[in-house]
Amino acid sequence: MRLSMIAAAGWLLISTALAAEPKLIGHWPLTNDAKDVSGNNRHGTAQAVEFADTGAAFNGRGSRIDVADAPQLGIRDFSISLWVHTEEQLDDAIGDLISQFDPATRTGFNLSIKHHAGVTGSQANFRHLEFGIDQGRQDAQWRDEGRPGNAIFIHSMAVHDGGLYAGTVEGWTNQDHGHVYRYDGGQWADLGAPWKSNGVTAMASYNGHLYVGVSRVLLHYSGLKPTIAHHIGGKVFRYEGGEWVDLGQLLGLDGVQGIAEFKGKLYVTGFYQPALYRYEGGTEWTSLGSPGGMRPEALCVYDGALYATGYDEGAVYRFDGEAWSRTGILGDATQVYGLVIHEGRLLAGTWPQGTVYRYEGDDKWVRAGRLGEAEEVMGMNVYNGKLYGGMLPLAEIFRYDSDLKWTSVGRVDTTPDVVYRRAWNMAVYQGRLFSGTLPSGHVKSFEAGKNATYDHPLLPGWRHVAAVREQSRLRLYVDGNRVAESTEFNPASFDLAAKVPLRIGFGSHDFLNGKLKDVRLYDGALSAESVKKSATMR
Repeated sequence: MRLSMIAAAGWLLISTALAAEPKLIGHWPLTNDAKDVSGNNRHGTAQAVEFADTGAAFNGRGSRIDVADAPQLGIRDFSISLWVHTEEQLDDAIGDLISQFDPATRTGFNLSIKHHAGVTGSQANFRHLEFGIDQGRQDAQWRDEGRPGNAIFIHSMAVHDGGLYAGTVEGWTNQDHGHVYRYDGGQWADLGAPWKSNGVTAMASYNGHLYVGVSRVLLHYSGLKPTIAHHIGGKVFRYEGGEWVDLGQLLGLDGVQGIAEFKGKLYVTGFYQPALYRYEGGTEWTSLGSPGGMRPEALCVYDGALYATGYDEGAVYRFDGEAWSRTGILGDATQVYGLVIHEGRLLAGTWPQGTVYRYEGDDKWVRAGRLGEAEEVMGMNVYNGKLYGGMLPLAEIFRYDSDLKWTSVGRVDTTPDVVYRRAWNMAVYQGRLFSGTLPSGHVKSFEAGKNATYDHPLLPGWRHVAAVREQSRLRLYVDGNRVAESTEFNPASFDLAAKVPLRIGFGSHDFLNGKLKDVRLYDGALSAESVKKSATMR
């Protein structure tokens, strides 16, 4: 206790002394090279970065800048100010802006643009900013966020326009219709049932609207009693003006499983039948076939292509916009459920040994470990510097700490006397990691470290982004406006002295796919007025 009080007092003296005028401790213009012009000689080493007056271009495949002589931020206030440019149409995740994070001790900070598709069917996060700090701290338990409606299965989940949305499976019969709910400060607002089928199974934010896919969900595959509903799905709906707009029936399908945006177009896959469709507007869809008659399922955008999990064999498939190819079999897997991008690599969760595999290119997959006694790995998400995955049969969440080492961070469903419990999907919202479950139908949330998230899409083009640690809060600014802040914390509990390089354009999520310029690091908290001024100086 005494040490904590001393540390807090030290932090208070430092922050008070520096509050009036934050000190520039690193400034990388990134127009000609990776040199620091702040006078501190913290020069970076660039890999595959193209410099120009318009900013440094990062290719999303391996571009990065490492600053070996990085400052140790400790418990002090600090600020980051930078300009980032992203394209409107993307064929890759956007990735990390700047980080200084030691994954072994979970110490440091992360600033990234989250872009998570392939979370067992949903595009959970898309162009969302996340600013997090940590010193190996986490919630002791998952917080219960309630049960949307009569859900027994949270089958889809996505963050859209500042809100968290969940799609449900609510039963077995013709009277049980899948609904969509919006999370409103501890309550779930019912947005209705888009269709007569029992499940809303896929979800994505696209072109300013929420899109969902519906299915007849056969619940005996999850160890529950058989579905007797005969209303098929295989349709996509858009939520517009408080109404669900029917975008048409996908021929040959009774369900929709995967959904993702790729090169400005929306793509969906079938659930129980093999298919990939591209949305052309109105009620028009183009059929793009399937890989050798196999079922492509969850969709993830990665390094210039759409990747899809397989339910008919333990494979992942690649679609380049024109044709399918096969990327190989993942060990002894017979089905693949979810995809995620972590540290620039694509990872996949499998059945029946509950193992995660990492893609090494061509047709090579390397085993990254099993989640305890898991039989199946489903939803995965990168959150505040670490990768998390959910499993069956215990609905337990694990954190990826190193190859072959996964650490449990608790169970999210403890329903007794059932065969399976699933931690099916994940999304990052309001600075927390959310997970949807089966068969309790509850949503749970968890915080590691402290985080502020901007739960709206970062618009394409040049944007000014500032991240500020000030006293007991984290704050995020976009184009000079404060857009998010963390909950309150004890500053002495987060010593960010991570003895690792500062990384520009890379971190725990992905290599940056975009441009950066005028990256500045300050010792001290920038005021709102200073941030607004910086946002006018490009």
